[in-house]
Amino acid sequence: MPTREKWRRDELLIALKLYCELPFGKMHSQNPEIQRYAAILGRTPSSLAMKLTNFASLDPQIRATGRKGLSGASKADREIWEEMTSDWSRLADEIAKAESALPAPSPAVEPEWTERDFTGKTRTTKTQARIGQDFFRKAVLSAYEYKCCITGLSLPVLLVASHILPWRDDASNRLNPRNGLCLSAMHDRAFDQGLISLSEDFRLLLSPAIQTMKATSYIENTFWAYAGREIQLPKKFNPDPAFLQYHREHLFQR
Repeated sequence: MPTREKWRRDELLIALKLYCELPFGKMHSQNPEIQRYAAILGRTPSSLAMKLTNFASLDPQIRATGRKGLSGASKADREIWEEMTSDWSRLADEIAKAESALPAPSPAVEPEWTERDFTGKTRTTKTQARIGQDFFRKAVLSAYEYKCCITGLSLPVLLVASHILPWRDDASNRLNPRNGLCLSAMHDRAFDQGLISLSEDFRLLLSPAIQTMKATSYIENTFWAYAGREIQLPKKFNPDPAFLQYHREHLFQR
């Protein structure tokens, strides 16, 4: 099928979804996920992979690495990127609608995903929250290549896309991947309760409650061994320093 020269908005939304949800090293034409979506859109895998490269050229974190060959973004690419970064919730909803309109079943929601922290008054509200949380989880975990940024644990069922600014505290950044950390379930709970945090230079901080716990092999191996170590930073969507500062000042137990 001939490739159309101009990308429609719904196609750009699907490409943006893939940019957010695929690990950076898998944004290539041989990736089965890119091939599958390319076939649905009537594009070649190479053209779809190139569109993801165009989005990478707009990502400040990627640009900062000095990567060459990232300069093909169109005006439409720039506009939709700016829309996304100014209103993550609305774009996540639009992406979900664009995917639901595709002439093929959407991928199933990951079975290990678990909703933890929203309440909804209507079925629509709950569905939108579920869609948004699924987008946030995939964007955060893929940015960290599905590894806990503290321990390196890589079993998806034990990983959580942890909010830095709590869900209840900042609605505008609920779905912002820069408001997320990929953590093991244990470290997610400790972070949520303010028992651990991150310093300005992304090193693990332990609260006095953790530091003074009775020494056991579990506590030593789970927390003490990582104290002061720099986390493994993501390939994209670095945690926002302002969000981490808020966590240290308002949630971390000193």
